[in-house]
Amino acid sequence: MKLTFPILTLCIGGAQRMLAEVTNGLVARGHDVTILMPPQGDVDYPVQARIIRTKEPSLRPEDYPVSDVIVSNYYLTVSSAALASASGKGLHVRFSLCYEPTFLPDNHLTFPTYQFTDKVIVLSEWQRQIIALNHGISGRIVPVGVSATFRNLHRREQNTNLQITAIVRHAEGKWSWHRDQPYLITELERICASRPGVVVNLICPARELSISPTLQRLQKSGRFVFHSPETDEALRDVYNMTDIFVNSSTYDSASIPGLEAMKCGAALVTTYSGGNADYCRHMDNCLLSYRYESRLAYDVLRLIDDAQLRRRLAESGEREAEKWTWENSVEKFDSAIRAFTGN
Repeated sequence: MKLTFPILTLCIGGAQRMLAEVTNGLVARGHDVTILMPPQGDVDYPVQARIIRTKEPSLRPEDYPVSDVIVSNYYLTVSSAALASASGKGLHVRFSLCYEPTFLPDNHLTFPTYQFTDKVIVLSEWQRQIIALNHGISGRIVPVGVSATFRNLHRREQNTNLQITAIVRHAEGKWSWHRDQPYLITELERICASRPGVVVNLICPARELSISPTLQRLQKSGRFVFHSPETDEALRDVYNMTDIFVNSSTYDSASIPGLEAMKCGAALVTTYSGGNADYCRHMDNCLLSYRYESRLAYDVLRLIDDAQLRRRLAESGEREAEKWTWENSVEKFDSAIRAFTGN
């Protein structure tokens, strides 16, 4: 089957990782996959699909090759995909990696993009329900996955000091509000103050650290140890020295880092973000709280002081994360496309 994916960028990020893994998996299954990308788009992940760069910085219907299926994702790819589909270039399927109307500004622009096709793929039950309630469309769920690279190497047993880890991203602007990083840093600083022997690691892409004054000030403060892993293996090694992984996101269609950390044997402390409810179960495989409870530091301190609970949650989390594979994601995506096309 021929599939075209209009993609603006494949920079470091959960949505972009999902696109890279799905397109690579479809190629491995024998599909003819093309990624249509503007000239300014980054490619930070290995890509097996054919990449066609457009001449203009925006995607136009005439840029699309003839395919069986056109798979749009981000709202800025939807209009051109719909017009290309209307001109006979392929069936339009939307791969919704986030629900933009409540995630981004200008919901008067993003909301109507869900009216272009009733063939929608989502990442979680929470996201499926939101789109069904707002648009009357029941999407097919294709869950995220975790690479086999991420596994428990049992290195944290050698830690002299307990290690806490969180992820921070470019803090300026409006694109990371859902991470609630000011809250995360405040809670981590509380932990530093009350447990001075604990090591607190912050994972951050090097490129984002280089352009964010806020992150640079955090690094210079000396309170945190910064890591900028550039490969899955390097990221796996940080997770493997982590005893407790902390996530403060409040709005995610899915959340890959929590699963990666769990698969590497770290105990997870997280806020409810919607999509993570598909794998997070409070007191079973993590400590889960709602943002209004302001309980993140409390839950981390609880696990610092209760080694038995920390180990139990980590072991249960590792078993849960084993179920989440990219092979499963690709298989479910392939099944969804075949159902939409009748093949």
